[in-house]
Amino acid sequence: MYKGKALEALKGVDVGDRIKVTKGERAFEGVLMPRSELGDENHIVIKLDTGYNIGIGVKSIKVTRIEKAAPAKKAKEKEVKSKDLPDVTIIGTGGTIASKIDYKTGAVHPSFTTSELTNAVPELSEIANIKTKLLFNILSENMTPAYWKDIAKAVAEELNQGASGVVVAHGTDTLGYTSAALSFMLQNLEKPVVLVGSQRSSDRPSSDSSLNLVSAVKVATSDIGEVVALMHGSSSDDFCSIHRGTKVRKLHSSRRDAFKSVNAKPIGTVQDVIIFDEDYKKRGKGKVTVDERLEENMALVKIYPGIKSTVLDYYVDNYKGIVIEGTGLGHVPEDLLKSVENAKKKGVPIVMTTQTLYGRVDMKVYSTGRELISRGVISGADMLPETAYVKLMHVLGSTSDMEEIKELMQTNIAGEIGDRTEF
Repeated sequence: MYKGKALEALKGVDVGDRIKVTKGERAFEGVLMPRSELGDENHIVIKLDTGYNIGIGVKSIKVTRIEKAAPAKKAKEKEVKSKDLPDVTIIGTGGTIASKIDYKTGAVHPSFTTSELTNAVPELSEIANIKTKLLFNILSENMTPAYWKDIAKAVAEELNQGASGVVVAHGTDTLGYTSAALSFMLQNLEKPVVLVGSQRSSDRPSSDSSLNLVSAVKVATSDIGEVVALMHGSSSDDFCSIHRGTKVRKLHSSRRDAFKSVNAKPIGTVQDVIIFDEDYKKRGKGKVTVDERLEENMALVKIYPGIKSTVLDYYVDNYKGIVIEGTGLGHVPEDLLKSVENAKKKGVPIVMTTQTLYGRVDMKVYSTGRELISRGVISGADMLPETAYVKLMHVLGSTSDMEEIKELMQTNIAGEIGDRTEF
């Protein structure tokens, strides 16, 4: 974290150590804090006994270690199971939902042992026997299809070993992509899989992590048998919404109720109890399997005024499938029709969605849409662009036959296509 001149000045000293910094006639004592990767090399930061952090220029300073940071103690796991409670596994993948701040150093660490979680959120132990599994710890913008496969396998393993349900703790930025991916990859799913995140870290008074996690575990013990995403349903701490995994999107960058169901209503809400408002797949019995066949060489292209045909040409020449976020009912500029024709000749499927998000594609209304249909473009109906993107990866993983691709993309597999548009 420290580099260059700062690292040189701190030779023999580690983050978390109590140090004395002498600069001329002045001296400061405190705990050496970590620095961001973007921090410059000309300053170090220490936390004073008053609780305030100060930055000190490294020019002409002398650093003395007063006390070495004590090694972090790993919490001992005590598995105390109640026969009266169901078993729920919480799988960690990263994000702020299951992290803690070290107030001594200011650093944020995964807080993911069973004892850490139940100590932080005691209500969990009253709902279920909690087991935790930290799969990896990444920022969700770094999520990839390879990680989706790891998550799907871990979920299937826990469910097949007897877990009543699984909660996947996930960063919020790409949570919608992962929930869609699991919806298609987990075959014969008969138990709840709940993706949950947090918009605000647990050290903030306005954090949503505790309510979200408690609500997610409740849903993991319910009679639902599909993949859902759960987040705050309002900006207050009054309830959480349960969204179908293929119909959910993050629609605000920071609000606690950022996640909404698109072209569908939430399946239900969680307050003191779970209330299901919409139809959902009921819990059942059976062994879940994982279909990890994904064609990863996929593109998601947004149409905008002035887009050049060379843009679409590039994707046609280099990718195995394309999802377009078209305008309105599913349109592209006429200048792109030749590129679309070329995609048809090369056997590259194009699926049309709408960037309006709400509503559905209908390419039969206007002439441009009809031109697209004649060139083999597949309607994405009312699917979210990211859901269509993941679904096409899933479909191309098992077939390259264009007619079969079209049929599967227009078949409702995991609640991704609505019967009618209500919104």
